[in-house]
Amino acid sequence: MGIEVRNLGVSYGNHCVFKDINLDINEANLTCILGPNGVGKSTFMYCLNKLLKPTEGTVTINGKDVAQTSFKELSKIMSFVPHSEDATFSMSVMDTVLMGRHPHAGAVLTKHDLKIAAENIRLLGIADLSNRMLDELSAGQRQRAMIARGLSQEPKILLLDEPTANLDVKYQMLVMKMLRDIARIKNITVIVICHDLNVTSMYADRIILMHNGGVYADGTSEEVLTAENVKKVYGVDCEVSTLQGRPHVALRDGKEVDSRIIDLSEIVGDDGCAVNDKDIEEIENELSNEAQEELQ
Repeated sequence: MGIEVRNLGVSYGNHCVFKDINLDINEANLTCILGPNGVGKSTFMYCLNKLLKPTEGTVTINGKDVAQTSFKELSKIMSFVPHSEDATFSMSVMDTVLMGRHPHAGAVLTKHDLKIAAENIRLLGIADLSNRMLDELSAGQRQRAMIARGLSQEPKILLLDEPTANLDVKYQMLVMKMLRDIARIKNITVIVICHDLNVTSMYADRIILMHNGGVYADGTSEEVLTAENVKKVYGVDCEVSTLQGRPHVALRDGKEVDSRIIDLSEIVGDDGCAVNDKDIEEIENELSNEAQEELQ
C-alpha cells in the first residue's frame, strides 16, 4: 500500500507551514516523523488522512487521490490514533476497540468483528483489561486500547500523532517497540509523530526530519540523526555515539540555550507590587474618560 506525496504545501494566509514536500512511503515498517514544535508534523499527517485539505499538491494511495476518496473508503485502508486522546465518558476497553470495526461492520456486530477486536486486544497485551472502563486505566493502558481500536479497522496504513506523549520512559519504549513489531507482524505501514530523539532512534526503520518549511532529512536513524542535523534543526549542540547499533544523542549545555532569569528586584517595588505609581499613572492616562468614571 503505497503513499505518494507530491509538491504538498499548506499555508494559512501569508504563513507557509511547509511546501514542496515530495515523499514515497510504501514500506511495511515503522516510519517516524521528527522536528521541532510548529514545524508542521501534525499538519502533514492531517493531509495524509484527509482531515486537512492542502493548499497545494496531492496525496495519493495506490494511485488514487485522497481528496477524491470518501472518508468511509479511506477508513478501510487507513486508521488514525490522535494525540493524547482521553476518555470523556465511561466505556469498556472491548467496546472502545469494537468502534474500530465501524468501517467494515453492518448494522449488527458479527462474531468476526468480535474476533478481530479480541485478537488486537490480545496483541496489545491488554486482554485482562477487556471489561475495564477506559477512564479507569493508566495513560499507557489507555494508549494501547486506542492502538487496538485503530488496528481493528484492519488498516494497511496506521497513523499515530505522538502516541508516547505523557507516558513515562518505560511505556514510551513499550509503545514504540509494539508499533515496530506490529508493522512487521501485520505487514502494514505505521507512521508516527515523535519528539524523543533517542526513543525514535532505537525503534524507527525510517525517520523523516522536518525543518524550515519542508523535509530536511529522510532515511535511517544513522543517516538522519547526526550531530550536524540536530544542531541545524533543533539549534543545540550534541554528541552522537552508537548504542546497541543505533545513534544515541547526548545533548550538550551551551550558550545557545538562554536561561537568563529576570531580576525581580528591578520590577517589584518595596511593597511587593510589580508596578509602581508611574506605571499606574500611564495606565490611567490610556483609559477612556468613561472608563475612569467607572473606576471612580
